[in-house]
Amino acid sequence: MPADSTDSAAEAYVDASLFMGMHAVDQDVRRACASFFATHLRDRVWMTYEEVGRCDDVVWALPRATQDAYYPFMDVLHSTMPVKRTPYAEDAWKTSLDVPGSAGLSLRERLLLATVVNSGSQLVTVNPRLLALAGHGMPVVAPGTQRVTAFPQPLAALYRTSHRLELDHARV
Repeated sequence: MPADSTDSAAEAYVDASLFMGMHAVDQDVRRACASFFATHLRDRVWMTYEEVGRCDDVVWALPRATQDAYYPFMDVLHSTMPVKRTPYAEDAWKTSLDVPGSAGLSLRERLLLATVVNSGSQLVTVNPRLLALAGHGMPVVAPGTQRVTAFPQPLAALYRTSHRLELDHARV
């Protein structure tokens, strides 16, 4: 697995797989993703509008009761954590055509990676297709797994309630 992101000084972009990974059926993925967000709760992270929308797309397809259990956590997390939402820029469209190792990636994944590359940041993800690009010199890392960090209250209680939502993070 690629290097952990927890000790890096680079600004981080996060994707839908990392965000929704906090609700993964796989407990190791769930802990790693939740620990990333709990550890970086006061740090600015970036998320493209497309990735935010991808999370919504996944959640809105679930039963209403699951959404009602999930959204209070997501709402407070997004209100507490300085998540900077950003559109794709024109240069991302151009860069996405030349991303090394990008065969097999969706257009969304290529644009996200191009945005990260152009900003000089790194992408924190649990998406296996994107993690594989670390071997091509791309700034892609997995969330740290050595240290488990919990959310502070009242976010921790909302997170426990939100566990009604469980999904296969690989489908995000």
